[in-house]
Amino acid sequence: MSPTVTEFEVFDIRFPTSDQLDGSDAMNPDPDYSAAYVVLRTDAGDGVEGHGFCFTIGRGNDVTAAAIEALRPYMVGRPAPRTAADLASLYFDLTHDSQLRWLGPEKGVMHMAAGALVNAAWDLAATAAGKPVWQFLAEMTPEELVSLVDFRYLTDVLTPEDALGILRAAQPGRAERAERLRADGYPAYTTSPGWLGYDDEKLVRLSKEAVAEGFAQIKLKVGADLSDDVRRMKLARAAVGPSVRIAVDANQRWDVPDAVRWMEALAPFDPHWIEEPTSPDDILGHAAVRAGQPVKVATGEHVANRVVFKQLLQAGAVDFVQIDAARVAGVNENVAILLLAAKYGVPVCPHAGGVGLCELVQHLSMFDYVAVSGTDEDRVIEYVDHLHEHFVDPVVIEGGRYRTPLSPGFSARMHPESITAHRYPDGSVWQARRTTLEANS
Repeated sequence: MSPTVTEFEVFDIRFPTSDQLDGSDAMNPDPDYSAAYVVLRTDAGDGVEGHGFCFTIGRGNDVTAAAIEALRPYMVGRPAPRTAADLASLYFDLTHDSQLRWLGPEKGVMHMAAGALVNAAWDLAATAAGKPVWQFLAEMTPEELVSLVDFRYLTDVLTPEDALGILRAAQPGRAERAERLRADGYPAYTTSPGWLGYDDEKLVRLSKEAVAEGFAQIKLKVGADLSDDVRRMKLARAAVGPSVRIAVDANQRWDVPDAVRWMEALAPFDPHWIEEPTSPDDILGHAAVRAGQPVKVATGEHVANRVVFKQLLQAGAVDFVQIDAARVAGVNENVAILLLAAKYGVPVCPHAGGVGLCELVQHLSMFDYVAVSGTDEDRVIEYVDHLHEHFVDPVVIEGGRYRTPLSPGFSARMHPESITAHRYPDGSVWQARRTTLEANS
């Protein structure tokens, strides 16, 4: 008898990052990094579990947790996923429930909840196989990988046959790239110096530290005040020198004319890209920003699904695709997006600014390198130096590169004591914070 999923726990976990303005930007000035977190257990008796989550920034995390809970009937009593066929079947079941799908369709909180469960299932399957998720994926056949993807709405630009062609072309050299990955890791860039709430001294100090640590790219948040952004960009450029890339991120703050005007003003400081210059749903707006000023355009962390990514690529609206491990419906949909990016020859540089996102998305980029694009040229994974201590298998950065994870699973598992302390609203961290606020009021 194959093992069955017998237990399903959901937790509302929040970290008070707004206290130090970690994660602050022009659109989100006071985030509390949070995770609607799910744990799957089976009757196998081997202790293997599946861990996954949706990332949010505080209020509403309870809503995403409730959305995950609404999917309980699809998990409890189901044979524990082990194969590509199992994981494909689960993905299609979770995203094609006709009544729940109405809430999107395939976007928003319900879609993110499906992604949390899909990712937890991949963690479960890869852990049972004794492999990290990147390797578990990269060792699948092209046919198995294609079976994971929902090609509905994509076949005008990407058919299953197209996808097979991309994956088969990348098969030669898979083993060599995997060994190179284990030896050298994967390029990273850091956003840690650039949060908008940091003062100038902290910006300069952290920028210099990033270069000393081996990062060849940093990122600054922009978009609240143009004169402030010019000053901060000038300080950062002086701190890192001319050879280090500086990306900038507006977090959807601007209309198209504002984005063009702002980037023309920042262009003399040689920004590597402008990220999320306008609404993530505005494909033509991104194309207009790309055409209207000299800086390359990146977006993706708030793109709802594979269909919007398809349109961004069709419209020539992006120079860099930024996948997010917990925004779309998990690994399966991200495989589709990686294939779309490969079809158009656009580099993938994932978003990872949030609790646990670095841990997850490293697997997707490494899989892309080994089995899809076959290159890490002009590709980097975001890194933020926050909250990794809460994970059993945290990311490791050496010399500005992600070290390749070797432990089985998706690196998503939090320490039990971190879950207990940060459960909202009754965990000890939140009880202590309320006591402090009451004492100071």
